[in-house]
Amino acid sequence: MIPMLRRILRSGIVSEPPPETAAEREMARLGNEILRILGRALTIRQVDAGSCNGCELEIHALNNPYTNLEGYGIKFVASPRHADLLLVTGPVTKNMEHALKVAYDCTPDPKLVVAVGDCGCNGGVFGESYASCGAVENVLPVDVRVPGCPPTPAALLQGILAAVRR
Repeated sequence: MIPMLRRILRSGIVSEPPPETAAEREMARLGNEILRILGRALTIRQVDAGSCNGCELEIHALNNPYTNLEGYGIKFVASPRHADLLLVTGPVTKNMEHALKVAYDCTPDPKLVVAVGDCGCNGGVFGESYASCGAVENVLPVDVRVPGCPPTPAALLQGILAAVRR
């Protein structure tokens, strides 16, 4: 065992570094542009207004080590009072309508709202019913819509950047 460890230490790392992907370059470019536009960190409050959690999984992917959203100066906060942007997923259920309005009212001006996923953009398969208000724009003014079921992390970041550019 000792000779094998010595051989490993002598030879060092023999593999080459992984190539940089187009997605990594795009994420870095978008992150740098957000920092350039705002000049500081962007804080986001994510509100699940009744989704199936598909969009939440992609939003969580923004925070994983591969995407590293906080490395670009974008972070999620627990309170809408500290947020610059509301990221709303799912069709707004009747039970979440009031809570979403309260979160919007608590967000300081200038506030941005991004509707995520097909359900957030147009109500999706749920639409408007006795239990659902439908799209987020039926309850709040929406700045940007990010379609997809669920949208990719890169599409989410592009939607966030589009909202910041406004």
